[in-house]
Amino acid sequence: MTILVVGATGATGRLLVNLLLKDGHKVKVIARSPGKLAEAILNNANLTVIPAAVLDLDDAQLRESVRDCDAIASCLGHNMNFRGIYGKPRRLVTDALIRLTNAVKVENSGKVVKYVLMNTTGNRNRDLIEKISFGEKIVFCLVRLLLPPHSDNEKAADFLRHFIGQNDHELEWAVVRPDNLIDSDVVSEREVFCSPVRSAIFDAGQTSRINVARFMADLISDSSLWDQWKGQMPVLYNK
Repeated sequence: MTILVVGATGATGRLLVNLLLKDGHKVKVIARSPGKLAEAILNNANLTVIPAAVLDLDDAQLRESVRDCDAIASCLGHNMNFRGIYGKPRRLVTDALIRLTNAVKVENSGKVVKYVLMNTTGNRNRDLIEKISFGEKIVFCLVRLLLPPHSDNEKAADFLRHFIGQNDHELEWAVVRPDNLIDSDVVSEREVFCSPVRSAIFDAGQTSRINVARFMADLISDSSLWDQWKGQMPVLYNK
């Protein structure tokens, strides 16, 4: 398979690219600073690097980037500093998603392309009844108002739910929602649920970045796992 990864130089994106290459896939990455990737990855014959920020590419360049791709994986996120949180682009995840999915539709060759979006368990799946406490509602309202990256994550998932939907003939999608992210060197056992089983605010679980990367890679590669979770927003925890 040929897979495009955006957010490839981030903490989770680097792990995902490495796993996809180890699984034998051809990988394209759009990265402003590809030097952040390990030398062994950069020297892999199955890696193609597009040295740019994804939103700096024009429509023709984006269409070229998605051409022949079987899947797109987004690990895009905002840097957790003042500039990253409050500076531009405030809709990095959403705008990249919209432009990439539009490019897929223009370049469509008759096959269905998978889009796997890394998100957060703090974002509710509004296709389901995911109940949260009054205290959580207050906190999330404040977070939505004060932290633009959270609103960006919500809008990205909502775009897939509303504008791509469940019956698109060119795109299928899954939104992966990890809980509190931690670092680990090894893949461990995981638990996957349709909805959170604990409070993302008051009782957060843990999800290692390597487990997020492994689950995203498995969704792309494993057709039965994809059929189980496509069009959904699975929540991922370390077991």
